[in-house]
Amino acid sequence: MRLRHHEKSGIDVAHWLKARPEVDKVLHPALPDCPGHDNWKKQFKGSSGLFSFTLRDGYSKNALAAMLDGMDIFGMGASWGGYESLMIPAHPDQYRTAVPWPKGKHLLRVHIGLEDVEDLKTDLAEGFDRLNRAHNA
Repeated sequence: MRLRHHEKSGIDVAHWLKARPEVDKVLHPALPDCPGHDNWKKQFKGSSGLFSFTLRDGYSKNALAAMLDGMDIFGMGASWGGYESLMIPAHPDQYRTAVPWPKGKHLLRVHIGLEDVEDLKTDLAEGFDRLNRAHNA
């Protein structure tokens, strides 16, 4: 039951993130426009609450820090098997070699936990507000 909840909530938040103007791309295997979606459909029966998204270009590290530092529900961490929602910036530019990661592209890894989805969206929306205020300051 818990994994079904993670899956349902994760897909809901992923769709919500796709509509945000700050978000460039949502990388959730259950979404048809995600690279590798066809392979995912063949090999898996469901998804989890773990996925990533990138921000549109132009946000500084300081603006990203302003977003992340004020998160209320999302914790900072990389323990993807728990019940709580987590978010952490990832740095694929440090380990990608075959296809370089675009310079300055921010990637955020999220795990959607068991909290209320509307509360998670509110937490993210407030984070995006901080991101934009810091960006426009």
